[in-house]
Amino acid sequence: MNFKQIETFRAVMLTRSMTVAAVQLHTSQPNVSRVISQLERETGLTLFQRTGSRLIPTIEGEALFKEVTRAFVGLDTLRESARSIRQLGAGALRIGVVPAIAMTVMALAISKFRRYYAEVPISVYTSDSRTVANWTATRFCDFGLVAYLVDVPGIRSARWRNEKGVCIVPVGHRLARRRRIVAKDLNGEDFISLTQGDGTRIAIDAAFDPGARRLTIETPYAATICSMVGMGLGVSVVNPLVVRSLRPPGIVTMPFEPAIPFPSYILHNEQHVESPQSQVFFECLQEAVRER
Repeated sequence: MNFKQIETFRAVMLTRSMTVAAVQLHTSQPNVSRVISQLERETGLTLFQRTGSRLIPTIEGEALFKEVTRAFVGLDTLRESARSIRQLGAGALRIGVVPAIAMTVMALAISKFRRYYAEVPISVYTSDSRTVANWTATRFCDFGLVAYLVDVPGIRSARWRNEKGVCIVPVGHRLARRRRIVAKDLNGEDFISLTQGDGTRIAIDAAFDPGARRLTIETPYAATICSMVGMGLGVSVVNPLVVRSLRPPGIVTMPFEPAIPFPSYILHNEQHVESPQSQVFFECLQEAVRER
């Protein structure tokens, strides 16, 4: 495989059309078809099924596309880095952060940081832990804040915080007057969960017997879970930092057993010396969390 084949395959997968892909790649449709055929021969995979004028990816094609997408994260972040430097300058502070932190204490931390560096441009990029780790590894971000560690080379990590999950139920729920909730108390309840692939989801699921809950809704954001619980759509176990910071209406919060850890980690690039601005920002972030 070569880069031209992978770039062409990616363009076809994104557009679902060899003709449109050819326009984007500034080439011809027959050339795109030829490159895809070469890729199929070299990999031994059937990547597309052709049904009339429709181009349908096979299971093998979808699987390869997932791997290609991961590889292109680095290229996309390089393009974004160039744009950021062009617009903000090399002295900008770029922070990668997961939503649970971005939506709770980030604004307060930035406000405190402005007391020391009023003119430094700040860019906050929000995504899942794996993407933030990739951003840090490629130096697209000066540092990252994640909810769980992933196997990405080129970064060093340190635990930042370790919260214990809390149970949230709607106001007026049968369990709302309890002082503490244990896992079996939620048997038979509609449970609003984090999505599969989230590191904390595994720990939460392990606390319950299989089939004990009704897993009715999944979402990657704890703030969304709180809103849904407040609307009476179910119960959940979430990071208490989100509840303390956002104070969502319509919910009751109680300690939960067994303890579900909600850790947070700070990531740095192994080859990158931390800037004074980064050090000050992290101190401001610590102060913001203490106030929350």
